[in-house]
Amino acid sequence: MGKLSASILSADFAHLADQVKLVEPYADVIHIDVMDAHFVSPLTIGPVVVGSLRPVTDRVLHGHLMVEAPEGLFDELATSGMDVVSFHVEAVDDPAPVIRKARGAGMGVGLTVSPETPVDRMFAHLEDLDDVMIMSVHPGWAGQDFIPESLSKLELVRRELDRRGLAPDVEIDGGVNIDNARRCVDAGANVLVAASAIFEAPDIAAAARELAEIAKGVA
Repeated sequence: MGKLSASILSADFAHLADQVKLVEPYADVIHIDVMDAHFVSPLTIGPVVVGSLRPVTDRVLHGHLMVEAPEGLFDELATSGMDVVSFHVEAVDDPAPVIRKARGAGMGVGLTVSPETPVDRMFAHLEDLDDVMIMSVHPGWAGQDFIPESLSKLELVRRELDRRGLAPDVEIDGGVNIDNARRCVDAGANVLVAASAIFEAPDIAAAARELAEIAKGVA
């Protein structure tokens, strides 16, 4: 069954715990964007925020690491309560030892590809992953328009996973909203990541509910 991942990048950080509670009945995952002002221009959340958020929700905390040298954060993120980390194939020379280090820290691990990167860059590592994330916007900022070509990348990775009999989560991240969510599911995503479509909606809980129903195939 599909999942909704609520990305707090668009949340009101003055009321973060309250906003997480609003989406908690519908979101299976809380998506946390970690940016270092090097791999991408913005500087965002680190282990301190993760540690503050962990006591207020029992949902999976999934860190999307848009950083250089992601392995340098693994131990501290794990200690702070992160459950899963996904890092970019573009950020490392060889994903294999980085994947092993994330597992050694006690976390699930995924790989992410940016829009410019062929999805087959991940194929050599699929057996070792809990999560595959396709970026449908350029990494770094919420509120961008969905890149339609991302759907073909979803289809490619879904076919390859099915061919090998593998079942990691397949996520689509960026510009996901009510208008394109069903196409993402049809193309092979089982996890919809949404930020502004949830946290900038007039009714946060209602927006989360509607997206969750699409993700789970009940709407």
